[in-house]
Amino acid sequence: MAGKVKSLYVCSECGYETAKWLGKCPSCGEWNTLNEEIRETTKSGVVKPEKRMSSSYSKPLRINEISTDDEQRYFTGSKELDRVLGGGIVKGSLVLLGGDPGIGKSTILLQICNHLGRMLKILYISGEESRRQIKLRAMRLNVDSDNLYVLTETDVEVAAEYIRSEKPDLVMIDSIQTMNFTELSSSPGSVTQVRECTNILMRTAKTLDIPVIIVGHVNKDGAIAGPKVLEHIVDAVLYFEGDKQMSYRILRAVKNRYGSTNEIGVFSMGDRGLSEVENPSLMLLSGRPKNVSGTCVACVMEGSRPILAEIQGLATTTGFGNPRRMSTGFDYNRMSLLLAVLEKRAGFYFANLDTYINVVGGLRLDEPAADLAVSMALVSSLKDIVIPDDMLAFGEIGLAGEIRSVSHAEERVKEAARLGFKNCIVPKHNLDSIKLSKDLNINVIGVSTVREAFGAICS
Repeated sequence: MAGKVKSLYVCSECGYETAKWLGKCPSCGEWNTLNEEIRETTKSGVVKPEKRMSSSYSKPLRINEISTDDEQRYFTGSKELDRVLGGGIVKGSLVLLGGDPGIGKSTILLQICNHLGRMLKILYISGEESRRQIKLRAMRLNVDSDNLYVLTETDVEVAAEYIRSEKPDLVMIDSIQTMNFTELSSSPGSVTQVRECTNILMRTAKTLDIPVIIVGHVNKDGAIAGPKVLEHIVDAVLYFEGDKQMSYRILRAVKNRYGSTNEIGVFSMGDRGLSEVENPSLMLLSGRPKNVSGTCVACVMEGSRPILAEIQGLATTTGFGNPRRMSTGFDYNRMSLLLAVLEKRAGFYFANLDTYINVVGGLRLDEPAADLAVSMALVSSLKDIVIPDDMLAFGEIGLAGEIRSVSHAEERVKEAARLGFKNCIVPKHNLDSIKLSKDLNINVIGVSTVREAFGAICS
């Protein structure tokens, strides 16, 4: 007997289901996340199970019987991308690549094809562009490989069947929002379609041991469009960050089952596609103004690499009743905390001043080690005192005004010395852990309070 159609509303953030639409999800508390989903039920009221792909099941094995001798990764030809992936693309992995429109997602996929196409069979499935559009972009990027096959298809079952029959070494889906599962009545890009299409691709990748890279669109908040469970299905989630009006792009791993999530890759967008930036510190410090107050260099750790970034601060008399506070590339609440510490513990008053913080180059600093450099940039602007060009600072600031120790202090100082800095202000508790060779010409200054750090500028 044919079942009847049932309408449900499912939260795209947590998966909560309800029979009627609500403005706010009762489970996770998010607004406007409930989307309609059509399901077919049997006479007994049980939801009809969806058609599943046939998959090969094997008997359970002891963990000591499982061999990893043939385990290998595919190197993409980009050291920056391989670093973010944890050393390359793993066989059978499902990677989700997200980012704003025009930031370079499709570009980097074709560049991967150009390198891996020399030895691997690659299938590029596009639901957004025609074959001619892809060919034109490939010509612009000088992508020419006999092992690259292009398929324009939006039916995920047809795409999965082609993968099973042809068995390519690598599959790319551009994008998951254009794929549709014909047994579902909802439109492509909806919560249900995105989730089920990803499940089908995941089972195909795991069954055939073929790596699949999926492009995902982002919403206005910068998160992957679709259900939050999508990020739990895949093995790795990569985000492209940066303003598309600027040439620099930052690739960051939000989730990675095969590597660290702290690594970043830095790229530069040009006429011939994305090129990797091997020295991000030199790029971020280029064009730095000379003999200007309100600027200080910080050293933060992004995974295993130290990166130097310029922090600019500006304090000016407000023209309103309440002073403005703005922060770009640095946490706004953290900036408010540092301003309170500077007023209470160091005697620098910003109560009647508009205060602005900007991290040059589009980099976002989330590490507490940037506290000292941010504070010094603000005080430099307040007192109009120029911080020497060859000086940088790093350290975490506590509520008592103390400078607390940070990790990897020696690596940070060595990176500063390599780029020509002569003075480095560090937490006093880190001095014992810093052992430098004699050929490094850099003066390390240990400070224990905020006042001592500002005193080192004028000394």
